Amino acid sequence: MARKSEADGNTIIKDLQPIFQEQEMTETVHAWEDHGYLATYTGKNGSFATVRIYPRGLVLIDVQCSDEPQEKASAHQILNKIEEKMQEILHNSIRQVKRLPALVRGAPVDRYWPTADGRLVEYDIDEVVYSKESPYQNIKIMHSKQFGNILILNGDVNLAESDLAYTHAIMGSGKEDYYGKEVLILGGGDGGILYELVKLNPKMVTMVEIDQMVIDGCREYMRKTCGDVLDNLKGDCYQVLVEDCVPVLKMYAKEGRTFDYVINDLTAVPISTSPEEDSTWEFLHLILDLSMKVLKDDGKYFTQGNCVNLTEALTLYEEQLNMLSCPVQFSKEVVCVPSYMELWVFYTIWKKRSGS
Repeated sequence: MARKSEADGNTIIKDLQPIFQEQEMTETVHAWEDHGYLATYTGKNGSFATVRIYPRGLVLIDVQCSDEPQEKASAHQILNKIEEKMQEILHNSIRQVKRLPALVRGAPVDRYWPTADGRLVEYDIDEVVYSKESPYQNIKIMHSKQFGNILILNGDVNLAESDLAYTHAIMGSGKEDYYGKEVLILGGGDGGILYELVKLNPKMVTMVEIDQMVIDGCREYMRKTCGDVLDNLKGDCYQVLVEDCVPVLKMYAKEGRTFDYVINDLTAVPISTSPEEDSTWEFLHLILDLSMKVLKDDGKYFTQGNCVNLTEALTLYEEQLNMLSCPVQFSKEVVCVPSYMELWVFYTIWKKRSGS
């Protein structure tokens, strides 16, 4: 909560004591010669507080209580009185006070989801609209006041109705002409890429998504993203195959079938920087190799990378591109995806032409 300039920890504990006694909270104090003080306070109703004083001046204060209005009001009152008392004890010499919003644990709707680089984000989620455990993953679609419905797979924010920027980026950011082209989408069960592509008059789009439950959930609850393209698995210029993409890619490669564009919407670059210990790296390498086999010589392969802060993982991915059976070149773009609350890297990959 506060960073003090200098004060005796024992004095602070004694001066704060009446605040907790007013709430009929029982005190226990631990002291360490070189590591400061820890005071815990427990109330009859199950609420409790901790005051941790570090030797170099940092004071951390936590108050936990139930979600009952009276207990929440009491917790705020305690914090207000502590802040006033600390100013008095330290003669207004506190350099900084930072009070964080309350973390709500065990609520019916989970509002906390981690970013790719490990920061905790609180979303304004107010409802779970779809929740299923498929043979492949845990699927949730949750409603956010800002972002609309959000698809969350295995605890990772996948796509929200607000995230057209993601879809445009993984399609080449409006720089490509899809008219009359053959396109292969790997994954993409939310239907967003397919919905945007069919507007551009391609010759045929083939989408290969393994999880029918993702398609079912998004068809009903992500219609701002997918429109009506998931209502039927076949249309005038598209087809959706509910299959594992690996055998499909192998079949297309064996048949000699090729595409102008391959869009990989399967998974982000792994956070782990140890390919030998992470099977996702092996999977990504396999998908890349197979995709190059079905990509036309002048075709393009689009995929997401990961958060711009994960420089080691992104560098390792780029190193993996140099190890493919087919020599490739690549470019990348950084895009702000609203519901991710972080900048996201997207890759364009193409076969290296002789002499280039």
